[in-house]
Amino acid sequence: MAGLIIKDIQKSFGKTKVLHGINMEISDGEFIVIVGPSGCGKSTLLRMIAGLENVTSGEILIDNLNVNNKEPMDRNIAMVFQNYALYPHMSVFKNMAYGLKIAGIPKLEISERVQEAAKMLELGELLERKPRELSGGQRQRVAMGRAIVRKPAVFLFDEPLSNLDAKLRIQMRLEIKSLQQRLGTTSLFVTHDQVEAMTLADRMVVMNEGVAEQIGSPLDVFQKPETIFSAQFIGSPAMNLIKGVTDGQSIKLENGVLLKCVTNFSGEVLAGLRPEDLLPDKKGEIIIQIDMAEPIGASTILHGTLKNSDIKIVSMVQGLVDQKDMQKEMSFSISPEVIHLFNRESGKRIN
Repeated sequence: MAGLIIKDIQKSFGKTKVLHGINMEISDGEFIVIVGPSGCGKSTLLRMIAGLENVTSGEILIDNLNVNNKEPMDRNIAMVFQNYALYPHMSVFKNMAYGLKIAGIPKLEISERVQEAAKMLELGELLERKPRELSGGQRQRVAMGRAIVRKPAVFLFDEPLSNLDAKLRIQMRLEIKSLQQRLGTTSLFVTHDQVEAMTLADRMVVMNEGVAEQIGSPLDVFQKPETIFSAQFIGSPAMNLIKGVTDGQSIKLENGVLLKCVTNFSGEVLAGLRPEDLLPDKKGEIIIQIDMAEPIGASTILHGTLKNSDIKIVSMVQGLVDQKDMQKEMSFSISPEVIHLFNRESGKRIN
């Protein structure tokens, strides 16, 4: 096991710069999730750590050793890919053992390591099967087993659950987290799915256009997003952002609604209101003209516009609301403590 340090990592493809200086220190045994939309540079960063992409500038240190110029096989890492990357003509046992065989590990030790990993992943009865005879979840376990047997310093996961159905993704998510805690191996997990990020991470890195917008625990990122991007990317439904002006004691929204909120800033802001923080209240200041109800089980997402404006807003209420029973207009209140303020010019959080 080992810690991982990323110092001002930058990456360019020709004249196109895709990573703009990433800095991060990852403790031994920590589970880091890198989350962001497609094209933000998260997989490129992971591939650079793995040695599959060259570093344009900056340093990558594993266990305090610079690995910039080391081949992937010399970095003591193991990677689990999105498409599993299993050899179709080999059995499960041979797929898991192949890397060890290439590394010159004795046959007896290879067998012991594979059997141990197979038991851990409940693959014992499948060792003689070929990948085509396995389900998607079983193939993912084999890919994980192939990484485990190497006993690496760092695990790298590149969107490993994206090919699985929703139910299996939840199951595999729990298995990966449980396995990582049991092994205590430093791990980096790339995903575009914020639910995976929130449930798996000790800390998460929110990336946008090659920049780490925020690094912190899932609760910190959710409760105190540092930028407009983090605020809207983490949380489902996404945070409502409404233009307003504050005098330090209250906020006047674009449609004239006045909300209490004490802050150390005066001037133009974006007020962030999470849909679940809007509470139905007949005396509430926020009046929404409802356009559509979206029942999602234990709660209902309401889409509409703020009264006397064309400002779109989303709220989420507990329980089921049938479209035909839906009120055309509803009043909501919000606690001042859960209002998020952002500087309109910089996009940064205002305390």
